[in-house]
Amino acid sequence: MDKDKIISQFGFFKDISPSSRKKLADICLSRTVAKKEMLFAEGEKALAAYFCIYGQIQLHKTTRDGRQVVIKIIKPGEMFAEVILFETNRYPVSAVALTKSQLFLMPKHQFHCLLEQADFRNDFIAVIMGKLLYLADQIKCLSTHDVEDRLLLFLRDNYGEKTSIRPAITKKDVAAAIGTTPETLSRVLLRLKDQNMLKWEEKLISIDKRAWELLEK
Repeated sequence: MDKDKIISQFGFFKDISPSSRKKLADICLSRTVAKKEMLFAEGEKALAAYFCIYGQIQLHKTTRDGRQVVIKIIKPGEMFAEVILFETNRYPVSAVALTKSQLFLMPKHQFHCLLEQADFRNDFIAVIMGKLLYLADQIKCLSTHDVEDRLLLFLRDNYGEKTSIRPAITKKDVAAAIGTTPETLSRVLLRLKDQNMLKWEEKLISIDKRAWELLEK
């Protein structure tokens, strides 16, 4: 497995220098996880950040009354748990595989050793600035797009502009991922169905091409 080539495909590190990327690849470990396998639990000692090569990973927090609140659905090409590299020694969320997944683990200790090298440190600071801009765009999306748009954006980002999608996650998880409630999502799905734009029945989502055209406007 060419770890260097795979890491170069991650948006998080697309602008990092080849030499720094090679150093990252050298410390990464490959891991395959089964569907429903837990990677780490909220509050556990944090040992590594992760890259998702293929599959889907759900990040969630547990409330005081025992409910699980989905924070994000990780898809291929995304990094997660990177917060533990600097801010905390404990995982702030739990992570479980929604499908069979291939991951790279980036050990925290080895990463900190890389940061002692000035060239790598400067490269990584530039990456972090890009990540902050991405998060700002995500906040703007939540504040300026309605639920219908956020649903379509989520489906497009995760599956592409297809007319038929078989999602690996539930409606409840999608609602959490787009920042709304399951009840609101149900009303939106009913409205889209009445408009013959989108229909979600059991494990199949059918989308009319007009929905993607309207999203672009």
